[in-house]
Order: sequence, then structure tokens, then C-alpha cells
Amino acid sequence: MKVVQELVAYFDRRGQLSKRQVRQLLDKGYLASDAPANMLELAGTVGATYYFRVRGESEGPLWGTDIYTGDSTLSAAAVHAGLLKVGQTAVLKVTTVAPLPEYQGCVRNGVTSHDFGRYGSAYRLSAI
Repeated sequence: MKVVQELVAYFDRRGQLSKRQVRQLLDKGYLASDAPANMLELAGTVGATYYFRVRGESEGPLWGTDIYTGDSTLSAAAVHAGLLKVGQTAVLKVTTVAPLPEYQGCVRNGVTSHDFGRYGSAYRLSAI
């Protein structure tokens, strides 16, 4: 699964995959896997893209807004970012990004994220 995700990310970054093509891969089950709790194990390479089935939750450690620390809970980040409601499941695109000097927390969509200083890895979520 990871190899397929890496290939799709490669072509996606170059604009060589349409949203329709990505959706077809997802619908056939070739692309998405269940989301890990956080991105600690996968956030080593900035710019890496993954597609995960995420179930929205309101609880879990969360630091940042729009860009989250690598140890932030994916399911809570998805609700905080407004991409999912609690209990809703969808495939989301997760992209690792360069860590920020500091992370600003806030309360959004019923989920609280916290401020944090420098952290070694980060990610952002987006809808497909």
C-alpha cells in the first residue's frame, strides 16, 4: 500500500493525476488505508503524501491549527480542521510539511488544539 501511495503522490505533485483519477483509485480500494493514530512514523520526509480513511473524533492530543505537530491525533485534527464531523468517516489527504517554529492552538468545530513550541515533524490535512 505504501508503494502505491508514494507513486500516486509522485504523479499528484506533478499535476499528472486528476481528482477523478485519484477518486477512481480510492473507490477501487487501491489507495487508502486506515489512518494511524498520528504521523510520527511517517512524517520523516517533507512533502510525502498519504491517503487515509479517517474517522472524526473530538478527543486526543492536538497541537497547532491547520498545520499540526507530527504527534497530533489525526482523527481530532480532521474535525478541528473542519474536514469531518465527529463519527464521520472519509478518505483524507495527509501531507507532511516542514515543521513550524511554533504552533498556535485554538478551539474550532468543538475541538481544542493547544499551543506548542518547536517540534520535529508536522502535517496538514485536506479533502479529496
